[in-house]
Amino acid sequence: MILTKSTLLSNKTITVSGSKSISNRLLILHALFSNIRITNLSDSQDTKLLQAALENNSDTIDVHHAGTAMRFLTSYFAIREGKTTILTGSDRMKQRPIKPLVDALKQLGAEIDYLENNGYPPLKIRGHKLRGGEVKIQANVSSQFITSLMLIGAKLENGITIILEGKITSIPYLEMTLKILRTIGISNSWESDTIKVEPNIQTEKNSQIIPFTIESDWSSASYFYSLAAIGRNSISLKCFKPFSLQGDSAIRELYWEYFGVNTISEGAEAKISLLPESNFKYPERIELNMNACPDLAQTICVTAAALKISFHITGLETLKIKETDRLSALQNELFKIGCLTETTDESIWSTNFIEPAANISIETYTDHRMAMSFAPFCLLQELSIENEEVVQKSYPNFWADLAQCLTPQTDLDEKQ
Repeated sequence: MILTKSTLLSNKTITVSGSKSISNRLLILHALFSNIRITNLSDSQDTKLLQAALENNSDTIDVHHAGTAMRFLTSYFAIREGKTTILTGSDRMKQRPIKPLVDALKQLGAEIDYLENNGYPPLKIRGHKLRGGEVKIQANVSSQFITSLMLIGAKLENGITIILEGKITSIPYLEMTLKILRTIGISNSWESDTIKVEPNIQTEKNSQIIPFTIESDWSSASYFYSLAAIGRNSISLKCFKPFSLQGDSAIRELYWEYFGVNTISEGAEAKISLLPESNFKYPERIELNMNACPDLAQTICVTAAALKISFHITGLETLKIKETDRLSALQNELFKIGCLTETTDESIWSTNFIEPAANISIETYTDHRMAMSFAPFCLLQELSIENEEVVQKSYPNFWADLAQCLTPQTDLDEKQ
């Protein structure tokens, strides 16, 4: 896809689909507790794959690239009594570790075998009634492993007590899960390194219908913050709540502090307006630990590179096991837009800015966030996005929504 050099139109309003993170959690909980009624479900490919998997009675479930589905379904099928499931995915999925979650489930008595490489999908899962109790798990690999256990906890006779070992990553996502559980009536607590989810055996009293309207996705909103920061024009987004369950709502504070984009909430309309300050003084350097919101890192880096603001982003250890090695991919593609960087296993920092390539072609590495985070650079220079269909994973309408915000720019200097 070629994105021509464009100007950001002012005061456009975009309606963003429901949060993928919340949707995926609610789908598992709905499968476990049938009294939950969901509205504004995400239209992302990941959510559709998870929904299809939960409705599929086949012995083999293929989640393709959907890492969240792989992790959440591993625990879900482990407690499906009498059902044996082969859980598989794409070639990349077979390279993404799942051993910490499998080890934790085995502590509870789960029967799970690796069918190819030890520690990686595909898995053969024989469902049993698990009683629950205490389990230990590494907390520094993926918060989704921990969330996967929390989601099934209330269906276990003794609930679940999760002992977190090592540095805890993506804390807001764990807090989100606990808040969702409380919203549907499941008691839980988190003290120090211990998370507890109490058992919740459905009775007539607690089987009343529980409606749950999913707020829109703050990760998806981040690309419009980048547009506003680079294009210095206002954009409005729906449907967003002033008080969010999502850790990625931190984008509001980040873009205000570093890029001068103010967020005005209009609660009655569930709308936010992104308003760039006209005389904002940019920082000389951005120093930021993004352990709590690593999915925003690519967007922040591209925005900073576009505005030629030096940056040093840490806390990114989980990016190497995402859809691609995002740190390596970021380094490669930032170079094309004129930003030289260095990386470690958990950080990336700019070292210099140079002229961007004359013909920029952004490789996406089958990673939806690579495509969307680099798209706003078209406000400065024409570029092409390879395999643009990868946005289906989280935001199928992204290109149409982006087009609503842009108008092709006539470069008068070249014509003179």
